[in-house]
Amino acid sequence: MDHFLYQGGALYAEDVPLAEIAASVGTPFYCYSTATLERHFKLVDEALAGMDHLVCYAMKAASNIAILKVLADLGAGMDVVSGGEYLRAKAAGVSGDRIVFSGVGKTAAEMRLALEGGVRQFNVESEPEMEVLNRVALELGTVAPITVRVNPDVDAKTHAKIATGKSENKFGIPIAKAREVYAHAARLPGLRVVGIDVHIGSQLTDLEPFRQAYRKVAELCDLLRADGHEIIRLDLGGGLGIPYERSNAAPPLPLDYGVMIREELGHLGCEIEIEPGRLIAGNAGVMVTQVLYVKQGEGRDFLIVDGAMNDLIRPAMYDAHHDIVPVIEPVPGTENRVYDVVGPVCETGDTFARQRAMPPVQAGDLIAFRSAGAYGAVMASEYNTRPLIPEVLVRGDQFAVIRRRPTFDEMINRDTIPQWL
Repeated sequence: MDHFLYQGGALYAEDVPLAEIAASVGTPFYCYSTATLERHFKLVDEALAGMDHLVCYAMKAASNIAILKVLADLGAGMDVVSGGEYLRAKAAGVSGDRIVFSGVGKTAAEMRLALEGGVRQFNVESEPEMEVLNRVALELGTVAPITVRVNPDVDAKTHAKIATGKSENKFGIPIAKAREVYAHAARLPGLRVVGIDVHIGSQLTDLEPFRQAYRKVAELCDLLRADGHEIIRLDLGGGLGIPYERSNAAPPLPLDYGVMIREELGHLGCEIEIEPGRLIAGNAGVMVTQVLYVKQGEGRDFLIVDGAMNDLIRPAMYDAHHDIVPVIEPVPGTENRVYDVVGPVCETGDTFARQRAMPPVQAGDLIAFRSAGAYGAVMASEYNTRPLIPEVLVRGDQFAVIRRRPTFDEMINRDTIPQWL
């Protein structure tokens, strides 16, 4: 469920017409619903009710500090993967003891930043990283809490670019090597082992791969405890999918996911951490764009819009589907037309949808890309010297720009010409 619904023949974000926002900020723009963010977080949090747990929002999905503040006010922790994300979390008012630092390539500077500012744990991904973290911690006269990310070699059955739990993926250490790696960690005085970390991929639509991975984690937990390690925390990552195509079967509900976690891991008495990102933010956002031209091609019509692959790269990068709907509700009985929906960037890859059946639109009309709240604005670029598009947050009948569109002067003036040119 989300809070982008037609009211009186127009598409609204909660109680604000999207056309009103477009008139104020221009197109294209991202719009997020506070009510949807709050609802989705609560559903995830309630799925683990009765277990000692912390929901750490995966900031890489959508990291505007206004979104982080909404979630932090509900009690969310944060999962960060860079020094910049760590600072964003702190700027949103999240305390260090609720920030988990993940990522396969943490630098010594990032480790120092988090240790000095406070951190719940580092999810360590390799022995060389472990050695660097140990050195940084000793230099600061402190001890770094860690989990070790294990790779369970489980096929998440998701897109190849977002699968992370197979043996050929770059993430974590082979689970068969885990006891050796944990023994190494125990010998490093700057580290304190607190748990196990696992994450097998994103946009999973079946609970079975999770179940397979978590069974392996449970077995490992017993082995590590027998070896003398204090395993008090299990970081299970994220990855539960969302329904991008409303006509398809919905992925499992957070409640079902929570039941499965209890079944596989509840007997261990560990604190559970999960790190949903897309699940919370994905359907909480839309991208609104304006039709520039309807172009008749050879055997197909092109809907040319002012949004582009630099604004929403998921279709170009992942062949991702987003439902596309007109901001003005079609009259009942309107017959669909078939379009290739494309942007203005000079690449064939700047295509949002091919042969998409949708209500007919014309130049000047607004259309909305649904389920664009995750991996939309955060992956945007200024390719073709196109400004990053605004982000807008709605609450009830109010809206606010939470990231404005930069001017061309601001963009160009970041460049400098050497004196010798």
